[in-house]
Amino acid sequence: MAQDKNTYPIMGETNPLHQSVYGPPQPGFVVPPPNYSQGPGGPYQPAADYGQPGFPPVGPGYAPGPYPQMPYPQGPYPQGPYQHGPGQQGFASDPMGNIGSPGYHGDVPPNYYDNDEFTNSGFEDKSIRQAFIRKVFLVLTVQLLVTFSFVAIFTFVDDAKRFVRQYPYLYYVSYAVFFVALIVLSCCGDFRRKHPWNLIALSILTLSLSYMVGMIASFYDTDTVVMAVGITAVVCFTVVIFSLQSKYDFTSCHGVLFVCLIVLFLFSILCIFFRNKILHLVYASLGALLFTCFLAVDTQLLLGNKNLSLSPEEYIFAALNLYTDIIQIFIYILSIVGRSRE
Repeated sequence: MAQDKNTYPIMGETNPLHQSVYGPPQPGFVVPPPNYSQGPGGPYQPAADYGQPGFPPVGPGYAPGPYPQMPYPQGPYPQGPYQHGPGQQGFASDPMGNIGSPGYHGDVPPNYYDNDEFTNSGFEDKSIRQAFIRKVFLVLTVQLLVTFSFVAIFTFVDDAKRFVRQYPYLYYVSYAVFFVALIVLSCCGDFRRKHPWNLIALSILTLSLSYMVGMIASFYDTDTVVMAVGITAVVCFTVVIFSLQSKYDFTSCHGVLFVCLIVLFLFSILCIFFRNKILHLVYASLGALLFTCFLAVDTQLLLGNKNLSLSPEEYIFAALNLYTDIIQIFIYILSIVGRSRE
């Protein structure tokens, strides 16, 4: 078998590497292969490829010496700026571009509520508000139909007029039921948002107040009641349209109107003890004007674009406010028309 002359030299042949490092070999001596287990520092792995220098032999006639090493360069390799091709841009200090964005902390995904891109759009908010307004006016329409049906029965049916005048205590019973239902729906937020109990309570309130309004209307002439209904419809429709289109914020006057309501209540106590036609006309006119302003405020609470607004979950409370405002306006206008026709 042929031997590699650079690794295993035999007698009579010379190895240029050995001659350059250790001198010429002794004649008649076969150079053994290098022993990798006797070198200082532990065993060494053989060369991975041909053409690399082997380790010097260790044995008689050879003095141990340092092993030859290839002059591999040490130290940091030179780095240079990368050249960008046409149309390419280098990365900034943040190649991802979103590590420092709000709501991003390390490996945690960005928070839904801290990212404006994932919030509800204006179109969604507007659609929800429009559905809320439609629901409120639908409930209000049903309430008004029930109430003015009672008014029509107690106005045009003579038997109904005799019944309410024969049993006046039913008025006080209906007033107590109305007051309890009003307190429950106004003060218990969880109850008025719980379906179907909120609708049941609102139905009880509507029926009780409808009986009260019908009984009041039975003491007036038919022409007076019809005139009061027409004036109330025109006033309420005008106020609602004006409140929906006006840029003036009526909700900012809510506190002032509440103070005026307390003054009107004290004025009503005064009217109980002083029976005077002019005083009653002034009281009814102030009451109609005040609740017209309340109707404008409660209408703008539905829009959601003013200083104060109602939550879309409060459709029962919104319908209740509008309903009581309209009924109060009707009662005051009925009183004004009836006093003026006497």
